[in-house]
Amino acid sequence: MTHDLKPYPAMKDSGVQWLGEMPQHWAVERLKSSVSNVIEQTAQRRDADLYVALEHVESWTGRLRHAGSDVTFDSQVKRFRSGDVLFGKLRPYLAKVTRPRSGGVCVGEFFVLRPRDSSLATPYVEQVLRSKPIIDAINSSTFGAKMPRADWQFVGGMSVPRPPVPEQAAIVRFLDHADRRIRRYIRAKQKLIKLLEEQKRAIIHRAVTRGLDPNVRLKPSGVEWLGDVPENWEVRSFTRCAIERADYRGAIPTKTESGVFLVTARNVRKGRIDYEVSKEFVAANEYEDIMRRGLPRLGDLLLTMEAPLGNAALVDREDVAFAQRVVRFRFALTEFVPQFVLHAVLSPYFQNQLLRRGTGSTALGIKASKLPQLQLLCPPLVEQTAIVERIGEEQAPVESAAPRAQREISLLREYRTRLIADVVTGKLDVRAAAAGLPDETRDEAADEPPDGDDSLETDESEDDEAGLEGEEAPV
Repeated sequence: MTHDLKPYPAMKDSGVQWLGEMPQHWAVERLKSSVSNVIEQTAQRRDADLYVALEHVESWTGRLRHAGSDVTFDSQVKRFRSGDVLFGKLRPYLAKVTRPRSGGVCVGEFFVLRPRDSSLATPYVEQVLRSKPIIDAINSSTFGAKMPRADWQFVGGMSVPRPPVPEQAAIVRFLDHADRRIRRYIRAKQKLIKLLEEQKRAIIHRAVTRGLDPNVRLKPSGVEWLGDVPENWEVRSFTRCAIERADYRGAIPTKTESGVFLVTARNVRKGRIDYEVSKEFVAANEYEDIMRRGLPRLGDLLLTMEAPLGNAALVDREDVAFAQRVVRFRFALTEFVPQFVLHAVLSPYFQNQLLRRGTGSTALGIKASKLPQLQLLCPPLVEQTAIVERIGEEQAPVESAAPRAQREISLLREYRTRLIADVVTGKLDVRAAAAGLPDETRDEAADEPPDGDDSLETDESEDDEAGLEGEEAPV
């Protein structure tokens, strides 16, 4: 996409640290010279008002998702017009920059930016404010979670590049076209990952409900929703299969800067413990009290009871503590292969049992009293071992293909970030390339769905609100 692009023939020092060199014929001006920060507060809403909150804006891309007019609010909000640029002014959300197609209202955590004249077009302003160099420059100037009131003086006072107006249009045209292509590539990879995950689930479900012998004799399971099962398998209460159960609900432990790693429900993913997604600790001298209901052992099963419900993983280190909403089960190794139990718990037949018994309006969860109602299919131990081995063999191609597709998605996002930065700062000349592009309207582009949460785990949703200092990395 960029192999034919070349630098501008004549460059000069912009005099702006974050910008560096820029094309000879470009100018530099303070943002507020051409753009005003509009503060039109209201406690009223019209029926057709689009309502935009921080969570509605996809970071680093500006795509709106889930925004609408069916939201009630009590506090004051800001009005914006079609074409205004909304810039998230809270420090973790600086990369939330969008330009809605219709007017509406937004939360006060946005700057509402509107052009004073035609010298700096808002589509170009949107691209500049989304570029990583300027986000980094603004982020380095802020302290605390919220930007102080005076910081519009800083943001508005920042020097930004101002190409000629026709060239601004060419830059926006090129970046919109490139973004559409990148999105198509990303969605194709995401679809591939979803197909691979479906294949993986199908492999597991078949193995843990029917075994490996396609000609095995079946018998009624006695459970209506389960149907027939191999005749030498048992259907047993899940909790009765465990020889030990520890529910760590109770008082919330005091968090510390270091100490013993605290495994929360967020760390427990589908089939593994993710020690990077959330890092919390408890004091070592409080460990015994926190874990008074039982210490972990390698191979124990962890099950999340709420937010999220039904994630499961095996304990892979013993120097950890467990938080609320995590229940630990231990199974006798003379009767169960831990990896088989994990496969069974993550399979559709077991997950559906959890969902049917789950309750809660905001976060689905299951009460401890309902755990004995869950049923587990129990093959003989030797068959469990064979099933685990077969699942491993059949999943090997899937396990290698999905991470490869995930890495490609990550590279595409990194490429998009670098491309925006290079083009809006004048490091690449896109005038000729933009002139040769086919006509595509902004409305057509807007019909394309957002990337999603840019999460590389397709089976688990991640917050988009981690921001520059949390878990969200630049695309």
